[in-house]
Amino acid sequence: MGEIINPSGKPIIKVETEFCGRPLSLEVGRVGFRSSASVLARYGDTVVLGTAMVSPKSVQGMDYFPLSIDYEEKMYAAGKISGSRFIKREGRPSDEAILIGRLIDRPIRPLWPKGYRHEVQGIATVLSLDPDFRPDMIAMIAMSAAFMLTGAPFDGPVSGVRVGMDGDEFKAFMSSEELKNGKLDLVVAGTKDAIMMVEAGAQEVSEEVIAKALQFGHDAMQPAIALQEELVKKVGVTKQAYELTLPDEDILQRAETWLAGKLGAAVRAEYPERNELLQKLREEMHAHFETEFGDDYAEVKNDHDEAFTMAVHKDVRKEIIATNLRPDGRKLTEIRPLSSEVSVLPRAHGSSIFTRGVTQAMNIVTLAPLSYAQLVDTMEHEGERRYLHHYNAPGWTVGEVKRLGSPGRREIGHGYLAERALTPVLPSEEEFPYTIRSVTEIMSQNGSTSMAATCSSCMALMDAGVPLKRPVSGIAMGLMMDGDTPYILSDIADTEDFAGDMDFKVTGTTEGITALQMDMKVHGLPVEILKKALLQGKEGRAHILEHMLSVIKAPSKEMSPYAPRVESIKINPDKIREIIGKGGETIQKITAETGAEIDIKDDGLVMIASPDGASIEAAKKWIAGIVEEPEVGKIYTDVPVVSVMDFGVFVQVLPGKDGLVHVSEMSEERVEKPSDVVKEGDKVTVKLVAIDDRGRLQLSMKAAAREAGSPSKTQAAAREAGSPKKTKK
Repeated sequence: MGEIINPSGKPIIKVETEFCGRPLSLEVGRVGFRSSASVLARYGDTVVLGTAMVSPKSVQGMDYFPLSIDYEEKMYAAGKISGSRFIKREGRPSDEAILIGRLIDRPIRPLWPKGYRHEVQGIATVLSLDPDFRPDMIAMIAMSAAFMLTGAPFDGPVSGVRVGMDGDEFKAFMSSEELKNGKLDLVVAGTKDAIMMVEAGAQEVSEEVIAKALQFGHDAMQPAIALQEELVKKVGVTKQAYELTLPDEDILQRAETWLAGKLGAAVRAEYPERNELLQKLREEMHAHFETEFGDDYAEVKNDHDEAFTMAVHKDVRKEIIATNLRPDGRKLTEIRPLSSEVSVLPRAHGSSIFTRGVTQAMNIVTLAPLSYAQLVDTMEHEGERRYLHHYNAPGWTVGEVKRLGSPGRREIGHGYLAERALTPVLPSEEEFPYTIRSVTEIMSQNGSTSMAATCSSCMALMDAGVPLKRPVSGIAMGLMMDGDTPYILSDIADTEDFAGDMDFKVTGTTEGITALQMDMKVHGLPVEILKKALLQGKEGRAHILEHMLSVIKAPSKEMSPYAPRVESIKINPDKIREIIGKGGETIQKITAETGAEIDIKDDGLVMIASPDGASIEAAKKWIAGIVEEPEVGKIYTDVPVVSVMDFGVFVQVLPGKDGLVHVSEMSEERVEKPSDVVKEGDKVTVKLVAIDDRGRLQLSMKAAAREAGSPSKTQAAAREAGSPKKTKK
């Protein structure tokens, strides 16, 4: 085996520690010579390359931090070639890769200084995948370590762990199957001292359990944080010079002085008047300083504009802390006015509108047979998605002119959160054999549209007749920190969101939490504050759920007349090939003659779909006949005679299952020739008297007649009973 020589002559540096039961190593200098920093992270057989690039100069004229973090799935990492027939090269990232990119971004972004405008790019590339656990947290560690080595002002390191439950015991780095079958799948990321980000899906888990899981996760991540600190010391990082783009203190003071006494009424006005008043006030401020500074004002106008925004946020925070009242006059725990309706679209299978304050979400549910499930083919997963939630929020919903395009990272993330919120309460395929697509069309935005999407989706699913285990509601919580004193806000609107320190979304039923997402705008929070927010959110969720149930109390008993009818039966998987038949002949015949659409799962679940109930019943009867096993002692009526022999007749008691009625079992009377009694195509009644050791069916016509309590007559005699006797010539 050869040895890599670093072109710079620097040695390859590697550090290693024990992390959640396995060795974790970070290595620098083996690859990525021209990047700002590259780190190879290895955990088990998972290897992730974290690459960071930081521009040496600040980007002028930019009013946001130009940070991008991407997560790249490589099929070769899992030893796979894409299952697509036409496309084998990795292309557009999957939704899952986009969501993981967001997951890595969220704890890292707040740890850069305000006003930092150097262009920063992070790419986490999975080179090798250990199937025993998901690689996303190793990618987060690799990315954090790479940023630490750039010398840029990143206030890390950060680490993350994915926490599941084995019974009542918390465990990190469980397998995907264990997480799927467990009660909790929680990601917690943070620094040495505090939690920065939380995301979870749960099977109605209590707030207390979530709080304990957060503490477990924060404790578990510490070795990975210490390892990054050790790596930084060994490498000997040189701090990078940088510039911050911040409003001049004199400009901030000047704007605040001019705005003194003017902001209150505008900030506390109702929507949409509030936006109009603030915009008018912004224009008046610019006009005032343009008059004062003349042509020189153009150079500092953007700084004054940012100073105006900062003054609004400062005013919002100050008033909340001083009076415990929010800009719209609500108390900290008060929910905005709620109004909703269902069955709003005549042709939709289910629909709803959920309105909370100025935030409004319409949801439309469409049902289809399970054959319409989405195929999933990613680095980690292969299979089908039966439930999909899609979220759309065009520019006009925030009063902007914005070009339409494919969904961005935010839309995909919001849709996934709402999907995750409802997944734990969906019926099984056996209970409700449908593919379910739920689409949220945001109609107006003013804070927490993902929670409006959750509530509207739940109501539309109930309207469509989907038998949810329990209804789900969601709420977004906010936070203002005044020193060490937290002010927790229920149901935050956009003003409080922009001015606040936390965005905490939680969904659940009366029994517990189903999904959770928390992002920090400060450098982390202790578990105690997060637990308080969870418990306050529980009260808010209950209030919103009470409103939802006042509109629709339970899933509709009757489905839309425009929804397809799907029924299922469970069969022995060994019988699947008999339903399909040679070359698909049998199933094609059933479909052609009944008009029903048939899907068969590998576990023996057969779904039969048709808008016509009679069509479904005909297909069910046909399939039941194919898979039914002959039963000794059972009487079979109207079975066809398939062939007549000298020693008896063969009849078909079930599709594909013939049996012999010996000549001695055809009648109480002696039968000389079976052809004198029956002919091919006649229908007879028989009793199955035995199945021999070779599986052959032994049938009796006279035993069936005897059991029925009627005199045994031959089929020929029965035919002659109603017609004149003929004289033989």
